[in-house]
Amino acid sequence: MLKRENLRLSTVAVLVANACISFQAYAADATPITTDKVNVVGTTPLPSLGLPLAQVPAGIQLITGPQMQKQRSVTIADFLQNNVPAVNVNDTQNNPFQPDISFRGYSASPLLGTPQGLSVYVDGVRVNEPFGDVVSWDLIPVNALANMALIPGSNPLFGLNTLGGALSLQTKSGRDNQGAALEASVGSWGRKAGSVEYGGVSQDGSVDFFITANSFREDGWRDYSPTDVRQLFAKVGWQNETSKLDLSYTGADNDMIGNGMTPSDMLRTLGRDTILTRPDQTRNTLSFLNLTGSHWFNDDVMLSGNVYYRQSRTRTLNGDGNDDVEDAAISAVGICGTDANWGFEDSCSGALNRSKARKDSYGLTTQLSFNQDWMQKKNQLIVGLGLDQSKTRFGQSSELGTLTSSRGVSGIGEFSDEGEVSLTGRTRTWSVFATDTLSLNDFWHLTMSARYNHTKVENRDHLVASGAESLSGDHGFNRINPAVGLNFTPTKDWTWYGSYNEGSRAPTAIELGCANPDVPCKLPNAMAGDPPLQQVVAKTYEAGVRGTLAEGLRWTANVYRAQNDNDIQFIYANSSGYGYFDNVGKTRRMGLDTSLVGSQGNFNWMLGYSYIKATYESDISLANEVNTSSDGDSINVGKGSRLAGIPAHRLKFRGEYAITPQWSIGTNVLVFSDQYAHGNENNKDQGEGAKLGGYTIVNLDTRYHFGNGWQLFAKAVNIFDREYSSGGMIGESYFLADGTYDGGEDHRASLRAPGAPRAGWIGVRWDFGGAKQASFTN
Repeated sequence: MLKRENLRLSTVAVLVANACISFQAYAADATPITTDKVNVVGTTPLPSLGLPLAQVPAGIQLITGPQMQKQRSVTIADFLQNNVPAVNVNDTQNNPFQPDISFRGYSASPLLGTPQGLSVYVDGVRVNEPFGDVVSWDLIPVNALANMALIPGSNPLFGLNTLGGALSLQTKSGRDNQGAALEASVGSWGRKAGSVEYGGVSQDGSVDFFITANSFREDGWRDYSPTDVRQLFAKVGWQNETSKLDLSYTGADNDMIGNGMTPSDMLRTLGRDTILTRPDQTRNTLSFLNLTGSHWFNDDVMLSGNVYYRQSRTRTLNGDGNDDVEDAAISAVGICGTDANWGFEDSCSGALNRSKARKDSYGLTTQLSFNQDWMQKKNQLIVGLGLDQSKTRFGQSSELGTLTSSRGVSGIGEFSDEGEVSLTGRTRTWSVFATDTLSLNDFWHLTMSARYNHTKVENRDHLVASGAESLSGDHGFNRINPAVGLNFTPTKDWTWYGSYNEGSRAPTAIELGCANPDVPCKLPNAMAGDPPLQQVVAKTYEAGVRGTLAEGLRWTANVYRAQNDNDIQFIYANSSGYGYFDNVGKTRRMGLDTSLVGSQGNFNWMLGYSYIKATYESDISLANEVNTSSDGDSINVGKGSRLAGIPAHRLKFRGEYAITPQWSIGTNVLVFSDQYAHGNENNKDQGEGAKLGGYTIVNLDTRYHFGNGWQLFAKAVNIFDREYSSGGMIGESYFLADGTYDGGEDHRASLRAPGAPRAGWIGVRWDFGGAKQASFTN
């Protein structure tokens, strides 16, 4: 009979690779480096038999829940930004729960219009929203996570949207998190956060349960930017000697303000906490049920699968300047709509743009894993299939209004027909996949994988049934994505690997609904037109090495080349924000990731460096009126031009020192080089804001254990109060440097996403009622 611990592979398949797989694990844990045990990782989103790390042809990086807890990470992005060299965060919304995460130049963002290139899984379910493939990071409670693995490349086993990588998250269970914990913290920006968790196992050991709740409130560091996040996660599990079932529920009710970018002259005059217009509100709610299971037929054959239902609702309220306002109307009318000679749209200086979306998703995935010799050689085979369906009901409206002295918008009850949308989008995807790893001998291991995806997208416009401006349309996409990898393991301490893989992403309902260059839209405020788009295909080559340089010192390095064909980007048709989605030919990301991880006595450290060269590989013309190299209407982007928003160089250091057995202190040092601003895709603009300067940030954290489960912790960010911008765009503004409205007269502006100033928080945690550590035996 199998030991019960083996059944926990569904939770820890990617966790126990801590000795070789990730430099982050050493940087945060005060444990010596060992190489005398076989580390096993999962190769698909579902639980499987797992492979020895030495046979996995990828530079997977692992983060555990305790690591994020030690560094007091508010979100997943917070930890990745601080610890993974190939990651940078463009904090466009200036809200901790609305980050734009970029890994190797591929994004996972909550913002519609951002080219999405990473897939995100929670317990085997892809949680990229069906409307735009965006990722709502606020719907993933960090305190519910047992671990997460960052898988680089266009691995086809992780399905659609895995162009540059996949993030696979596993949640906690009561079996590995027994006992209770209470935590509370307060500090800068009026932040008040608290969480509670409790887990346990029945007396006979067959049933376990875990529940955690989280509350986060703050005023925000920018004007008019409060956030209120409430999250709940619960899981109940059952297992016997051969089978295991887990039923989990994730709920959230969040109200966030993300004020976006502000012209640089306003930031200089009014301070970096000033905003452009308001409100910029997003309300997200979530109900997510997921049933996962596994069954061992014998020691070498395992069946696993899941069934899920996920409903998320999003409401937005954005106060903006009215692009259609006339200077003469403003002068003559004063208050919009009071002069019969001028229409509301001509004389109203502002607009309240509202949207609402209900997204219902459900599906299932199942796979069989075989760990059986083939031709007297060690072999592991996994075959599976999946079915995912979603229905999105999307509507929006635009209410005209007037701008207040604080650049807020007061609506007058009059609505613009141009901003009205009522759309239903349905997406169906079914897929089959397989992967096989054959050990040719003790030193060489060959992996071959493939996945076939068939996707159908149906849009139904409830306002314009047919014609050039209708959103209605039916679209189908299918493709076989292959992968092959080879590992060479000359010793137990060294692994060399190389791989080639392909991934794809089908256009989503919103991209197909805003793809007409003759009728541009302003996301997320309007859509028009439904011409076809091609699916994006990514092809990635990667080679790497990991091993031990000396006792207590490990090294990892890999190089990669990833090229996208038919890449989809939001093309701005004018500088007022209107545009459309289109295929822009080829883009390429090439780079190097390397790290050193050391442990000397009470000091653990990590030093990582990443280089990324992200370029357009096709000549394209983009509408642009404000770039200094524009011909008046557009700019020519040549092959080799750098993609915007991606710093080429990133250097990161994490160090942690145990002053006493009870007291430790840690620091993160982040260095980023300069980056091109959006609107300067041809890299030829000579005006202000064409490039954003590089910057260095230093953060500190500390913990003190009093005993009896009590812990005091503190964290400080940007301790030298460095002023910087993590993102930017060349655009236009209707406001002067002092924030006054310029009567509808627009001018070129360097829009910036300012970085957060110095801040600090302090908190306390109490663990009681049981052991908190997880067991990794199998």
